[in-house]
Amino acid sequence: MNRFESLGYLVSHLNVDLQNALDQRLKRYQLDIKLWPVLFSLWQEEGVTQTTLSKRCDVANYTMTRLLDQLQQQGLIARHQDAENRRAFQIYLTDSGKALEQDLVREAERVNEAFLDNLAIEERKSFLSLLNKINRY
Repeated sequence: MNRFESLGYLVSHLNVDLQNALDQRLKRYQLDIKLWPVLFSLWQEEGVTQTTLSKRCDVANYTMTRLLDQLQQQGLIARHQDAENRRAFQIYLTDSGKALEQDLVREAERVNEAFLDNLAIEERKSFLSLLNKINRY
C-alpha cells in the first residue's frame, strides 16, 4: 500500500491542513485551533458538564480543564456549579462567547469551501456523507 491508498495517511494529512488553515483565521480573534472544538460544541449545546464536553471534543479531562481555564480568562465561558453534584460544573458561554459564533462559523465555512472547492456539488455531498458513515454519525 502506498500513502495515497492509506486512509489514515490521507485523513491525517487533510486534518493537519484543515487545522492549520482554520488556526490562521482564528488567530485574528486571539484564539487558536485547540479552542475551536470546545466553542463549536458549546454553540451547539451549552450547560453541559466538563466531562461531557471532554467526551464530545475527544480530549482528556485534564486537557479540557486547561482549555476551559483559557476560555474563562478570555471571558468567553463561565462555569456554574451543578446543583445536584457539587463537584461538577456546567459550562456556559458568556455574551462575548455567543457573539463570536457567527463570525467564527463563517471562518470555518470559508476554510471548508476552500478545501472542497475542486469538488462538484454532488461530490461534496457524497464525500461528507461517506465521512459521516465511516465515523458512524
